Amino acid sequence: MKSVYIINGFLESGKTEFISYTLGQPYFHIKGKTLLILCEEGEIEYDDFLLRSSRTELELIEDEEDFTPSHLIELEKKHKPERIIIEYNGMWNYKNMKLPWHWTVEQQVTTIDASTFPMYYNNMKTFLAEMVRKSELIIFNRCDGIEDLNSYKRNIKAINQKADIVFENSDGEVNEIMEDDLPYDLGDELLELDNQAYGIWYLDSLDHLERYIGKKVQFTGMVLKPGSFPKGYFVPGRMAMTCCADDMAFLGFACAYEGAEDLEEKQWVRVTALVRKEYFADYGGEGPILEALNVENAEAPEEEIISFL
Repeated sequence: MKSVYIINGFLESGKTEFISYTLGQPYFHIKGKTLLILCEEGEIEYDDFLLRSSRTELELIEDEEDFTPSHLIELEKKHKPERIIIEYNGMWNYKNMKLPWHWTVEQQVTTIDASTFPMYYNNMKTFLAEMVRKSELIIFNRCDGIEDLNSYKRNIKAINQKADIVFENSDGEVNEIMEDDLPYDLGDELLELDNQAYGIWYLDSLDHLERYIGKKVQFTGMVLKPGSFPKGYFVPGRMAMTCCADDMAFLGFACAYEGAEDLEEKQWVRVTALVRKEYFADYGGEGPILEALNVENAEAPEEEIISFL
């Protein structure tokens, strides 16, 4: 099997800088060649000395129709690399990427220029979502002067809940982003979650569960009853539009409730619950668990689907 690392992002998003930095690190000076497949040429070029010193062979594929398994295998036979880095073209639909059967993607990273993110998010959502959806790491660079990085983070988390997100400015990594724009007061005894607040609470809980442990929340949600759940648990949640009308996800956490067996799939309920952190088998580890204090029938909300658009 051949290890492959995919770095994607739109033109001038910082892909070349990220790869150059990686190639220059001591930990990357390992045995064997690296094949770097470049799918577009930006303003910044790779330094010849860096390529030689890191034993990196550069190949350019300019046209999407040439990015085929057979052509990639030809490049592999030509250079016999130990590892392969692909700097993918952000304007090529990631859905269409086909790799040789024996190439294994070890990591996927998406780089985003924070200064142009709103333009791409509003006009190129489908392309952006395809890049982000399978990336383990999302790097927002050029964050200087941008105040609402929280919304950037929520937009990405709505597409890929598990991704690690890093923000960088000219001084380096932005270590902490304050959640001053939460649509509720964390000091309140009860957090009442409307459509907007539910989505923000759900995504923020994934990153900052410690803020909510022991807190009481209340919201209207649809009942989901996964067959793998143990008796006495269900998922109250909401359907969300994460990037386009065809891209929907159900957002909800497991909820412990003695009357779970009596609930019907897709029934609407008003839930009041305490937030806990516990091991749950379907999470594959610890995560947010709701302890129902009250569950009652409810009318479907006027807008059944929440949106992150």
